[in-house]
Amino acid sequence: DYVESWQPQAMSEKALAASRDIAGRVTAALGGCGIFGVELFVKGDEVWFSEVSPRPHDTGLVTLITQYQSEFALHARAILGLPVTVDMISPGASAVIYGGLEEQGIAFEGVEKALALPGTDIRLFGKPESFERRRMGVALARARDTDEARKVAKRAADSVEPVSGTK
Repeated sequence: DYVESWQPQAMSEKALAASRDIAGRVTAALGGCGIFGVELFVKGDEVWFSEVSPRPHDTGLVTLITQYQSEFALHARAILGLPVTVDMISPGASAVIYGGLEEQGIAFEGVEKALALPGTDIRLFGKPESFERRRMGVALARARDTDEARKVAKRAADSVEPVSGTK
């Protein structure tokens, strides 16, 4: 289950080449156009295929803060045959905001605290029903490197507290 994601990912040239090869073969076999979220496991130089989502995916929300064109812009441009770029603005990370409680309709406290952290943004999904471990939003952070971005994104996510929407 997605907990956090970040860009860029430090990896060896061999692992990067294997990742590109696997992703290319998977997406070519599926056909179609747009973006595909190809998830891989990487350990050292070894790479294993995990799963594919033939659409923008929550693991790719990090692109909202790291790239000039987010996964949504890339998807639309690819479908329309328009130019795309994966050029980065900055290293960044995302961290999940969980529902934290079983409830129909929730509200969130601490959003202002999360947004007060430098380089952060928040996306709340507006789902009608919350579960303890349901992804209800994501905290995004940009920083000088991925390690710092991951720490800030986690702090931002931990600052947002789901509360009962009915008082």
